[in-house]
Amino acid sequence: MRKSFAITLFLLFIFCINDSVHSQIIKGKAILGINLTQVEGDEVSGFKKPGLQIGAGALIPFKKKWDVSMEVLFSQKGAKEGKQYIDTIATGEVLTGEYKLRLNYVEVPLLVHFTDKDFITIGAGFSWGRLVGVKEWEHGNLVTSTTVENGPYDKNDFSYVIDLRIKILGPLKFGFRYQNSMMKIRTREFEDFAGNTWYRDQFNKSLTFKLVYIFNEEQSKSNQNAPTP
Repeated sequence: MRKSFAITLFLLFIFCINDSVHSQIIKGKAILGINLTQVEGDEVSGFKKPGLQIGAGALIPFKKKWDVSMEVLFSQKGAKEGKQYIDTIATGEVLTGEYKLRLNYVEVPLLVHFTDKDFITIGAGFSWGRLVGVKEWEHGNLVTSTTVENGPYDKNDFSYVIDLRIKILGPLKFGFRYQNSMMKIRTREFEDFAGNTWYRDQFNKSLTFKLVYIFNEEQSKSNQNAPTP
C-alpha cells in the first residue's frame, strides 16, 4: 500500500507535466516556516508542539494560472502537554501528566496549485513522510524504547495537504498549510488510575506558517504569455 502510494504520487507528477514541460520555465521555491502540531488520539489536545519546516521545491506550469509542484522538506512534528498533576505511586515513581513527543520527518509533498489575479494561490495534494528521528517523554522522563527502528511509530506517514499562499512583495509569499495523516502512525494503549484500559489510533495534524521565495516567476509568466509560433 505504501509503495503504491509513493508510485502513484510520482506517476501523477509525470502525467501533469508531460504535455507542457517542454514549453515552460520551471520555477523553484525555497521554504522556511514554523509548524504547530498535535497527534490526534494521544489524549493531548491542541496544536501545542512547535517545530521547524525547511526545504525547497519545483513548480511547473501546465496551464495558465495552474502549476504542479513537488517539494522536499525537513519537518518537525509531535505533541506537547505540561504538568497536569503530581502523584507518587507505590514504586516511588512521580506521575505528572507531562508529555512531549518529537517526530522529525523528511517529506515529499505533491500539490496542484491555482493562482488568482497574481495574488493568491490555493493548492491541494498529498504527501509522503519518512520518519528520521523520534524522541518521547512521559511524566518528564525519556522513553528509551521509542526509536525510529524499534517503533512504536510507523516509519511512513501519508497525508493530505491543503495549501494557501499570498503575495507579499514580488517573489516573496506568505504561506499557510494544513496537513493531516490519512493512515495511523501508531495504535496506543491507555490506562487510567482505576486500571481501565483502552486503545486509540493516532494521526499527525499540523498547521504551518511559512515564507516562500519563488525563483524564475517573472520569466515563467513571460514565457506563458508569449504568442505561440
